[in-house]
Amino acid sequence: MKKLSRSAREDMKGFVRVAETWLEIALMSLAYYVAWERGYDFYAFAYRGKYLLMGVYALLLYALFVNSECTKFGQLHRMDLIIGQIISLCLVDVVTYFQLCLIANQMISVTPMLWLLAGQIVAAIGLVYLFTWIYHKAYAPHDMLLIYGEKRGVELKIKMDSRRDKYNISKLISASEGLDAIRKEIPKYDAVILNDIPAQLRNDILKFCYRYRVRTYVAPKLTDIMIRGAKNITLFDTPLLLVKGTGLTPAQRVVKRTMDIVLSAVALIIASPVLLLVALAIKLEDGGPVFYRQKRLTRNSREFEILKFRSMIVDAEKYAGAVLATDADPRITKVGRFIRATRIDELPQLINILIGDMSIVGPRPERRVIAEEYYKDIPEFYYRLKVRGGLTGYAQIYGKYNTSPYDKLRLDLQYIENYSILMDIKLIILTLRIIFSKDSTEGVDIAEENRKKADELFRQMNEDQ
Repeated sequence: MKKLSRSAREDMKGFVRVAETWLEIALMSLAYYVAWERGYDFYAFAYRGKYLLMGVYALLLYALFVNSECTKFGQLHRMDLIIGQIISLCLVDVVTYFQLCLIANQMISVTPMLWLLAGQIVAAIGLVYLFTWIYHKAYAPHDMLLIYGEKRGVELKIKMDSRRDKYNISKLISASEGLDAIRKEIPKYDAVILNDIPAQLRNDILKFCYRYRVRTYVAPKLTDIMIRGAKNITLFDTPLLLVKGTGLTPAQRVVKRTMDIVLSAVALIIASPVLLLVALAIKLEDGGPVFYRQKRLTRNSREFEILKFRSMIVDAEKYAGAVLATDADPRITKVGRFIRATRIDELPQLINILIGDMSIVGPRPERRVIAEEYYKDIPEFYYRLKVRGGLTGYAQIYGKYNTSPYDKLRLDLQYIENYSILMDIKLIILTLRIIFSKDSTEGVDIAEENRKKADELFRQMNEDQ
């Protein structure tokens, strides 16, 4: 009964989150209706037509809320949820304003829509805090058992400890303890995490957890990600999975390239005032070159020159070499610190996208010298080059500046093996959110501190055995 109770609680959690999402959308849609009815003196859609427009507004808002992942109350940080909701509301209200202009057959006052947006933002902030409070009040963090293999498996605890409001890893146990010892420990905890353990042992533990309905988190191996992107073959009574390993199909590449050309051209036009101002600021600060050019790798290991606004002193790598910047790196200029924090230094790469060196979405292109260092420890890192490098990507959205090469590879393979045009649109929307997220800009010095903590924890675990 205890296991069934846990299952029921999980079902209830999902139901409550869906109810909260639709309640918020209903309130926002009602606010839109009031703004439309009281703010504009026309009734092109009489009677039931106005309800149709409310429905269109609600569906559009729902689609953007889902794609920007801003209704995961209690799962994501409150600030990430708020930023995602504000971006979604801005986009929907802009589209809706022009929709109303078409209905009125003229340009109408923007004032009611601005008041609507302001009210919606205030309401969104309040609802995010309320729904997150409800989640934490009703659902305490699970007591979790982390089963690890190598030292890399222990590092996951350090990451998850940063979200103690959601995750509580009560105990760690090494895979070397054996299946029998691990099976005895599992029933004592609400959930299990499997990270970096041998495949056969992982399969045995997963079957045990599945049988007894134990909530299980599994850190995927590279082969797991490849299989997830496989195609089902059901021609025979034995199911088959087809793993092609070719990256995108020719049709997908054509559609993706078309979207890259259109969006990069439009973005360059819109961003041109910002580009000019930043270029002027860089030039005035120290008189050095505006752009920083660097050779990077893209699809099929082809080298190209990536363009960025220069954010460091001239010849920053002359003595230090090719090293990643830390949070307090003295080589970063005053203008550079601002444009790096806001990601404005990446905008010149829209030119790289337009001419075909890069894509808007894809694995972040690396320097050859750094990539070859990664290849020594992770030969599979080469798999990222099955598609063009991107201005933004899966690893940039869900990872951080200091994410390890192995985790970057896993994230980028998730993108390559599950690619769709809808995924590209989703990642572009999410990119707007991470621009304002401090977590995604954490420097290498924080990653080094986390690695030291993991090393110490791994040493302690070995001494206790």
